[in-house]
Amino acid sequence: MTTVASMLAARAEDDRTGVLDIGGGSWTWRQAVAEGATRGALARSLMGSALPHVGVLLPNGPEYLFWLNGAALAGAAIVGINPTRRGEALAADVRATDCAMIVTDDEGAALLAGLDIEVDPGRVLVIGTPRYGELLAEVAGGAEAQALIDRAGDVDKESLYLLIFTSGTTGAPKAVRCTQGRLADIAEVAAPGYGYTSEDVCYCPMPLFHGNALMALWGPSVMVGAAIAVRPRFSASAFLDDVRTFGATKFSYVGKAIAYILATPERPDDADNTLTSAFGTEASVRDRGRFRKRFGCYLIEGYGQSEGGASMNPVLGMPKGAIGKPVDHVDLAVISPETGEECARAEFDADGRLLNAGEAIGEIVNRSGRGKFEGYYRREDAEQERLRGGWYWTGDLGYVDKEGFFYFAGRSGDWLRVDSENFAAGPVEAILSRNPDVAVAAVYPVPDTASGAGDQVMVALETAAGRPFDADAFGVWLLAQPDLGPKWIPRYVRVSESLPQTATGKVTKVGLRDEAWVCEEPVWWRPLDNPEVRFMPLTDDDREKLAAGLAENGRPPVGPIN
Repeated sequence: MTTVASMLAARAEDDRTGVLDIGGGSWTWRQAVAEGATRGALARSLMGSALPHVGVLLPNGPEYLFWLNGAALAGAAIVGINPTRRGEALAADVRATDCAMIVTDDEGAALLAGLDIEVDPGRVLVIGTPRYGELLAEVAGGAEAQALIDRAGDVDKESLYLLIFTSGTTGAPKAVRCTQGRLADIAEVAAPGYGYTSEDVCYCPMPLFHGNALMALWGPSVMVGAAIAVRPRFSASAFLDDVRTFGATKFSYVGKAIAYILATPERPDDADNTLTSAFGTEASVRDRGRFRKRFGCYLIEGYGQSEGGASMNPVLGMPKGAIGKPVDHVDLAVISPETGEECARAEFDADGRLLNAGEAIGEIVNRSGRGKFEGYYRREDAEQERLRGGWYWTGDLGYVDKEGFFYFAGRSGDWLRVDSENFAAGPVEAILSRNPDVAVAAVYPVPDTASGAGDQVMVALETAAGRPFDADAFGVWLLAQPDLGPKWIPRYVRVSESLPQTATGKVTKVGLRDEAWVCEEPVWWRPLDNPEVRFMPLTDDDREKLAAGLAENGRPPVGPIN
């Protein structure tokens, strides 16, 4: 099978369960493919012979799944529109991806109202409305819909199928191109590699506009005919109830989703569930162990990007904290962005703590070339930035041990420079995540007010449920961590009830960096003239002095208005 259309056509007479909805809805694969063909035929009826880009601004649900099916069969492209975007940023996403149609709901229609999206109002379809129902009824069960299934083999594997926006955690999102052939190839590898079978019920808590849900769960499920279970949005508090409602055996995750699930109150029967395994990225070592112990479910960490320029698979018996080794003998390396040379191999102490972070951490680079990267849509500038010198630069930081196992260390935008020492936020966050009072930690640079250059370390924390922040205890705990370098110790600590995050649960640091210590949430700090690691509340007078220090050193002010 070389295309998603062929994968779906293979399910067209499959009467096993294909789609489950949290509202109680259930569709067989035969029905789900037919519903998709109906939507593909509707797109063709509105667009003629053109192969449109269909913008989908919907929460997870059967309609989203049916449009994924329909676009694949019709040879059209789905543009997953991020519902957390607002105003002109949202309109710009639609315009930049040349959407000729939009499928949305009442909530999405309200977000689009009054925006210049350059889409004919007649091609903005709002699910649940009489017009939408009438349009579907006109093509349901018709010859055009059936022909899309019958001629699925005619769809070219080079046909653009998905435009997936990057998460935008450290900058503006870009639309990644993904063809039918590439997604089918991913599904063919991931399905057996991660143990998907037709008996599985695959719960999809991550949004369907994101690569994790599509590549790690949806595609492999279609490939083997596993059931796909959806709820509109991820809810940590509802996670276990959803698993039991669906009888879910697998799920996918990304970012801090696991940390948020673990932050919910424990129940005596947490392990009484149907889960066997889950697949994702960026769960800490501590959280992986806690999740397995609490829920009886293995978390399998890998490494991949929506772009496809580099990927790694876990290896049986690999060291704790590693993400795996490159697939297909691709020449991946960790490169110093400053020198262009390969970084030193990582060294660890007896407890597995990284000893030479300054020399070992760099950017993960594919020296074999672009890999499976098919480019960004209408962003040649960003594409060339990825492909500097004939290499594919992932934008992710990492390090490699002497056995060739890779470890993730954060995003390239997460570099800090404190007193001329360069280091990444990822290892600092990994250390802070060991604190039993911390649920989520986000480390980022803020300006050094005492100099004209350089950074200081700031961390934003969400504490574990029922555990208030204890500044004195936190300072004592920091000093007790043998692998926390003196330059890594936070100068500022922001305590948040809810850190800003993307729809996939990744903490977005852009706003945190801009606000620095000028925010409405409580901030503790260590003045530079205080050599001890003792934190005190940051007062308005302190903020004024910090602002004066920035001005004296020719640095711009910080705060939410900038």
